[in-house]
Amino acid sequence: MKQKSNLSRCTWAEKDPLYVDYHDREWGKPLHDDKKLFEFLILEGAQAGLSWITILKKRENYRKAFADFDPAIVAKFSEKKIRSLMTDEGIVRNELKIRSAVTNASCFLNIQKEYGSFDSFVWSFVGGKPLYNTWKNTREVPGKTPISDAMSKELKKKGFKFVGSTICYAFMQATGMVMDHTVDCHCFVKKKS
Repeated sequence: MKQKSNLSRCTWAEKDPLYVDYHDREWGKPLHDDKKLFEFLILEGAQAGLSWITILKKRENYRKAFADFDPAIVAKFSEKKIRSLMTDEGIVRNELKIRSAVTNASCFLNIQKEYGSFDSFVWSFVGGKPLYNTWKNTREVPGKTPISDAMSKELKKKGFKFVGSTICYAFMQATGMVMDHTVDCHCFVKKKS
């Protein structure tokens, strides 16, 4: 790892100040707020096939376009609204991804009704506590795991779109369900005994 500001970081976070800020302030921190979980679910789906930096640069535009990630509002997006999003240069203008956000908002609300919160549902895949890894470098970090496979399968069964196992694992990393900072990173956290 290179040193920036006298801190070691995961190598993926060294290329751009936006990455550095996201890495240091958000990535891997346990998240239990349903609205923020919805945001990450939509952003991870939008990222499919693209780099995460592309999505980070468009994040504020996504917040505006998707009603600050309020699932109750997004679930009611009309065909007219979907068509207008297709012309919004501030987001990824992929019709399937835009439509999946609307579908996923409805599915998200259904899970909230069934489980009390999306948080309780999604965190159940890791027993309610973060999973801790001790990777020496980012090449060791998997793209998916049996847990992300199970999450993907269950989300798809509940009607979600753009929730493949790789997307689910990235979601787990982003929301702190799994701690994948490398051991030499200043954000690395050891499992509490």
